[in-house]
Amino acid sequence: MSKTILVCNDDGFFSYGIQQLAMVASEFGKVIVIAPDRQQSAVGHAITIQTPLRANKVKMPNGMDAIAVTGTPADCIKLAHDKLLDGEKPDLVLSGINHGSNAGINMLYSGTVSAATEAAILGYPAIAVSCTSFDEKPDMSGCEETTRRLIKLVLEEGLPPYMILNANIPKGPFTDIKWTKMARSRYIEEYDGRVDPYNRPYYWMTGKFEILEEGEDLDVHVINKGFASVTPVQYDLTDYSYLKKRLGI
Repeated sequence: MSKTILVCNDDGFFSYGIQQLAMVASEFGKVIVIAPDRQQSAVGHAITIQTPLRANKVKMPNGMDAIAVTGTPADCIKLAHDKLLDGEKPDLVLSGINHGSNAGINMLYSGTVSAATEAAILGYPAIAVSCTSFDEKPDMSGCEETTRRLIKLVLEEGLPPYMILNANIPKGPFTDIKWTKMARSRYIEEYDGRVDPYNRPYYWMTGKFEILEEGEDLDVHVINKGFASVTPVQYDLTDYSYLKKRLGI
């Protein structure tokens, strides 16, 4: 039986990655694209509460129909769920294909991952997909094959409640999928102080990504070895080991 798949991202409806993701999703059934109308990278799980949201029908560059929302990725999923789907509930939500890795601490900042997480909160199985390349049109053949395999897996087996799959894949041909855990990592930020033409100071963030642990089963390590990394992610942030200690369990 044909499935209904909702596709979102954080790079905007015009991005190359969402076009490729929608094409792959179309192999499995009906595709509904609802995505931000502009770049929304690194907005995390932000939602819009101070201004109204607008949703407009648009054409993606590949000719597919889409709805562009004047909000964040999480806004897109919330609005789709309550209004834009007209009561039609998707069998699966896909977010991506993001341009740039969402492995390690990037998960926390990612609008792509947050769209999938919001879908899980609302009760939908969801997958976030990212290509580690920031190129405008990278070779996403490996991303596409990884996505096909994950879609098939989730449609056949489902996912546990409140959990998503976070996939990060190097550009280029498909190699293999490895199941991983999130690497402990962080950004070492530096702010470049500058002065505008009116002699007013402003700051531009720079910095570097730092991995805080080593391990063969870490998402960042697996990606660096050329494999597709797939991490099961839940949004329950409770530290159960510390809680048990405090409770004397």
